[in-house]
Amino acid sequence: MKQSESLLSLMGASNASSELKVTVFGSGSFGMAMAMLVARNGFNVMMLTRREEVALSINTKHRNPTHLKDFILPENVKATTCEVEALRNANFIVHCIPLQSSSAFLERLSDKIDENVPIISTSKGLHTETLEMMHEIIPKALGRKQQPIAFFSGPTFAQDIMANVPSGAVLASEDINLSRKLAHLFSGQTFRIYPSVDVIGVQVGGALKNVIAILAGVVEGMGFGINAVTLLVTRGCREMNRLAVAMGGQEHTMNGLAGIGDLMLTCLGSLSRNKKVGIEIGRGKKLTEVLEERAQSLLGVAEGVATTPAAVKLAAKYRIPTPLMFMAHKLLRDEIDAKTLLREMMEAPMLDDVSLEMEFQAMNYW
Repeated sequence: MKQSESLLSLMGASNASSELKVTVFGSGSFGMAMAMLVARNGFNVMMLTRREEVALSINTKHRNPTHLKDFILPENVKATTCEVEALRNANFIVHCIPLQSSSAFLERLSDKIDENVPIISTSKGLHTETLEMMHEIIPKALGRKQQPIAFFSGPTFAQDIMANVPSGAVLASEDINLSRKLAHLFSGQTFRIYPSVDVIGVQVGGALKNVIAILAGVVEGMGFGINAVTLLVTRGCREMNRLAVAMGGQEHTMNGLAGIGDLMLTCLGSLSRNKKVGIEIGRGKKLTEVLEERAQSLLGVAEGVATTPAAVKLAAKYRIPTPLMFMAHKLLRDEIDAKTLLREMMEAPMLDDVSLEMEFQAMNYW
């Protein structure tokens, strides 16, 4: 049975997959990748974009003129700037808007989104002011709690998805049956989806890995080799685990694709936006200079810049030690330089290598 047929069976629907409509919010790199992934499974895709020239190019040339423009989109991918047109008869919504902009975006569309249409969020991060994640932002922005929602996260560079490189991710919802059903939107010959109920863990992993990736880039930009990077990444993974578990996430999630998998990709992969920001800082540039250059060249949002101060606040709220994230915060605020950061990391007090459970016991956390 084809993936689209499996989805229809789970939905109890009789329509052909080509009669089902998937609306993608956003036409950036990841919005493009999600549109391509879903379209490969035979579904009609409508992308909602802000720019008329992007919609025109996608509809007439089957290319996005600003993001991943070397890739040709399937004919079942269309685009519009009209919110009503994008949402008319939509069966599913894939939300690919940066987290910091998601609340205002969804509030504007709340009366146009059917309360029974599932929303799959790919947005990663923590809100800089409220510390909220998408499972909190979406219901608040829509003004209702009953909207079916799932959260997509894993080691997935948009360019590799577009190129049909074998990849995988986790799709989490509080309702495992919903996760399993929605998985068939994306799952195919070159993409695997693992359904989950760990909404917290999947989102925490997707948010915090960007903070560690900035530091990994700093170390690389300073000219140090893989030994230094892997030391930082491994200890960063432990900090992610601590905070995720304290918030109610599952340790096995952090040891899977949505945790260590996404962390490895973002810290070691050459396409990582957050790592690239860190590399420039490691080479001596100021954060403001790096961000200005990226904005001018449309290189995309490095979510870790906004997530870092929120992550430090969140760790303080849950009383979890996250020294690497704290150092990243000081570095981005220009309170410490890269060389001093590295020295402080190496001169930190010695710690026994013990289980996460033993760490929590030592802290008398529970």
